[in-house]
Parts: sequence; C-alpha cells; structure tokens
Amino acid sequence: MPFKETDYDVIVIGGGHAGCEAALASSRLGMKTCLFTINIDSIGHMSCNPAIGGLAKGHIVREIDALGGEMARAADFAGIQFRMLNLSKGPAVWALRSQADRNLYKQHMRKTLEEQPNLTIKQGIVEQIITEDGTVCGVITNLGVFYGAKAVIVTTGTFLKGLIHIGLEQFVAGRAGEFASIGLSDSLKSLGFEIGRLKTGTPPRLDAKTIDFSQTETQYGDDPPIPFSYKTKEIHNPQLPCFITYTNQTTHDIIRGNLDRSPLYGGRITGIGPRYCPSIEDKVVRFSDKERHQVFLEPEGLQTKEYYANGISTSLPYDVQLRIVRSIPGLQNAEIMRPAYAIEYDFVFPTQLYHTLETKKIKGLFLAGQINGTSGYEEAAGQGLIAGINATMKILGKEPLILRRDEAYIGVLIDDLVTKGTNEPYRMFTSRAEHRLLLRHDNADVRLMQKGRDIGLIDDDTFEEFKHRRQSVADEIHRLKTTRVFPSVDVNALLQEKGTSPISEVITLEKLLKRPEIDMDFINTISPSEITKEVSQLVEIEVKYEGYIQRQLEIAERMSKLESRRIPDDFRYEGIPGLSNEVLEKLKKIKPSNIGQASRIPGITPAAISILLVALERHTRNG
Repeated sequence: MPFKETDYDVIVIGGGHAGCEAALASSRLGMKTCLFTINIDSIGHMSCNPAIGGLAKGHIVREIDALGGEMARAADFAGIQFRMLNLSKGPAVWALRSQADRNLYKQHMRKTLEEQPNLTIKQGIVEQIITEDGTVCGVITNLGVFYGAKAVIVTTGTFLKGLIHIGLEQFVAGRAGEFASIGLSDSLKSLGFEIGRLKTGTPPRLDAKTIDFSQTETQYGDDPPIPFSYKTKEIHNPQLPCFITYTNQTTHDIIRGNLDRSPLYGGRITGIGPRYCPSIEDKVVRFSDKERHQVFLEPEGLQTKEYYANGISTSLPYDVQLRIVRSIPGLQNAEIMRPAYAIEYDFVFPTQLYHTLETKKIKGLFLAGQINGTSGYEEAAGQGLIAGINATMKILGKEPLILRRDEAYIGVLIDDLVTKGTNEPYRMFTSRAEHRLLLRHDNADVRLMQKGRDIGLIDDDTFEEFKHRRQSVADEIHRLKTTRVFPSVDVNALLQEKGTSPISEVITLEKLLKRPEIDMDFINTISPSEITKEVSQLVEIEVKYEGYIQRQLEIAERMSKLESRRIPDDFRYEGIPGLSNEVLEKLKKIKPSNIGQASRIPGITPAAISILLVALERHTRNG
C-alpha cells in the first residue's frame, strides 16, 4: 500500500494556463484543492510566444474575466504592448492582443495561487490516477504517495510523453529544460482512453544586442493601452514596440537544401502539427509560390534582451537555424540565445468528454487544455476555468456550467472538441463561430458576468460596476431614441462635411447614428453627453448593428430549441429503423446530450436527425 498523506476535494495536475484557472476556480468556490506541478518555478509559464489574445483568443480572455477567471488580470499586470486588432473591420472581429513580460506574468500567477485560500501547491510528478468502480478517488505520485480526491483535473500541456526534436537529435522533456510525464499517459491508457500524438514547436530566441532594428519595421501599440480585464483601470508598465522583418529566397533555399535533416520531413516526428501555425520549413514547402514570410520580433520582457522570433518556428538542426536567422534582414549578426525545437506529446481524443469536460469513462475525472488537442494559452485557460467550475459543481451536486455556442467562444471551443473531435492541434478562430456578431469583444460581460456571479466567482464591486455600465448604455440609447434633431444650416453643413446627406425633416439621434458615416463623436458634437468613451462605443455598436444582432438572436433562439431536446443517458440507438451503420456508430461513440449536438456531429444528416426525433418522441411516450 502506498503512503497516504491527505485527501482533497479537487486535485489539479499541471501548473500551466489550464491548471492555474482550474485550481483557482475550485478553491475560490470553497473546494480544498491541491495543484501538482513538476516545477513550481514554472507555474503560469508562457512556454511559447510572450503574448496573450489575438483573433478569437482575445475574446476568450475577456470571457474568462467575465466569468471570474484570472488570465485577463495577469495579462494586464504583465502587459508591455496592447493593440486592438481589426479596427478597420466590423466589431465582431475586433480583438485585443497584448505582448507580455514573461516573468511578470509568471510572478502574478504564482503569487495569486500562493495567496489563494483553500489551495495547496505541491511540486511532484503524478504517475497514476486511481479509480474505484469507475469513479476517480485519487492519484499516486512518483514518490509512491497517495492523495485522495473527489475530482481530478488533468492539465498536462505538452508533458505527456513529451519528446523534443532539434534536427535528428531528440530527447525526452515536457518542454526545454523540464521533465516529461511518462507514467500518467500509461495510466490513462490503462483506464481505457484512446490516446493520440500531436506536435507543436517554437522559434529561436534572439539577443537584442545583436539585432539591427534599423532594418526592420517598427510596430507600436495603442496609446493609451486598452486592458483585458473589467477590473483593470489603467496599465502601468512601460510600453515597448515590436518589430517586423521578412524571410527571403536565400532563407528558403537554405531550408530546402536541408530538408533531409528535418525530423518533420525525415519521418522522425509522427505527431500531427498545427495547421494554422506551421513551422518555417512547412511554410516554405507548402507555400512555395510565396517570396517571403513575415517574422515578428517580440520582446520577452522589460528586464531582458531576449526576443522571440515569431514566424520561424523550426525543428531543423542548430547550424541550419543559425543560417536561417542570419539570412533575414536585421538579423545578419544575430545570436541565438535559445534554439528552436519541435515537441511531440500525447493527447486524449476529446470526443471522450462531456461538455462539462468530465470524461465519459471515469466519473470525477476532468481534462482541460492541450491534453484535449487544443493549442494556445487562451484555449487552455478557458477549458481550465470550466473544468474547475464543473468539478466543484459535481462535488456539490449542483447543475454544471455548459456554455452554448451563441453564448461564448469557450462554448464553441468545447462543443467543437467533444462533438467533432480533432486529430490536429485545434486553434480558435472567429470563423468557427456561427454567431460571432453576438460574441463580440465588447459584450463579454453582458453575455457571461451574471453566470459568473451566480456561480460565485464575481465579487460585489465588479458586479455593481457591470450593472452601472449597462444602465449607462441603456440610458444613452433611450436619449438617442427620444432626442430629435431639426434641420438647420449648421447641422446640414456638419453632415455634408462627414460625407452624408443633409436632413430636410426632424430626425432622432438614433436614426442619424445608424448612417454609416456617422459615429458617436459626431453625435456628441451636435448633442453633447457625459458618457465615457467605453459606454459611447458600446452604444454605437448596439445602435448600428441592431438589425443584424436581432437576426442572429432569432437564429440562436431556433437553435436553442434543438439544444433543449435532451437525449437521456440511457437512450439506446440500436434498433432505430432507418439509421445507417455509420450514423449509428457515431451516435454511440459521441453520445450527444441533445439533438442540437447530434446535428453537429460530422456525417449526421438532416434525415438522420428527423429519424432520431421520432425515436426520441417514442422513447418519451413509453417512459
């Protein structure tokens, strides 16, 4: 019998972005929680690029914040450049991205975890998950110590049988300089989980002293910077620029001439890599017509000269990496501080999960982050938060938190994973969401803060600020609807200056604002208001896009009717006449919780859904 130290309500395995959110959520909700990490000094480590947010990912960060998670606050604490992307396009695709000081981010996250009541942190390697009658009951570490638990959340990132490749050299590691987790992958296999193999990579880090920035393009952030968190009032860190340069034909010739030394093209890497963030050798081969590829030089922090060369991720040998780097303008004399590498790791096919992120095979066992086949800090953190909440809800016997596709990008992410599955690293994009005008950066609080409040993760002050902000928006929209503008020489002159037609009859401010050429700044010149810039922007979006938003709400409402048609856990698909073997196999494998989810399973036809609805109605009548 192993030595038993103590029991916990929730055990979280892994101290990355998913693990941090999971541990904070469960402990903040009153659960006695223990976070196990291979290295305490690496809690919250940004093992890839030093940035948070971006297209769709920034939306997820705002959603995490609206639900009471921590990532947005950590990003604001560590942020050294903030940029709102896609401002030339519609608000559905506006997205905030920040560069982060890597050490400040870790510092904030570790301090937050260490100061959190109900949370214990232990450095150790969990080797085995222990179950009893199909229910998790604890874990055993590599030291042979048993810890009991009512729920276990696995958030191991790239550590499950991690294998690093640099050229034809390879070594076992969870990431550069850290142990891999070997036994835990075998434990999951022994419990009956289907395991796959994925691959990701990272570019070289360069010494700023050896970079000629005069040969690059400078990219500054927004001034003033816009924070991620609703709690952040101001960004205090000095703001740094990023720099852009490009590969060229010389770079591409070097890569093509050394493909025989690439573990990716030599067959040594068996894991499937990310489609939307390929290595530089993959880009050169797949996009052979492109004359150049962008390299984005990102500062790693305020107190370091290290720069992240985003865009030239590679697993080629070190000598080739050096030649690649020095063929790029501005980097002719650059020194590599840390080499690029690729890493392979095990993951669990996510169709083996419920929407709660609890596994279907083992009760009380939850998976979150890259173990579910995702890539990216933000996708991991969103899953970790949901897993931490739902592990707690299960222990307390309460209803789980399941976000719909029209409520959150986190809902889209989880539904895609558990319904469609993935065999390559999954990355979130705005195009994955069919209701993206409803899932905007600016309205995450409207969509989710009440849920965070009901769960118990949003405090009184934050919620009162939210209510005040919404009331200000409502009051201003009412003012616009009821304030009339009369035709006058002065008003029409201003309208013509804006490139829009003059008015010949009385019109409300609201109707005026609906014109494409008119914004809230113009409205305030002819009818001043005391509202803040933030409220002004919220009002403008709601007024201008009212018709589009209403149509998407109607579509979402129709879809919610399918979501409300629950499929009982004991429902048997065998014997339903008219279902093909393919459809039957997929329904039995995924075990959809409702008709809406069933309709999104690849290969399930509308005809099959009609048959399923009839069978479900018959099952309901027969009791």
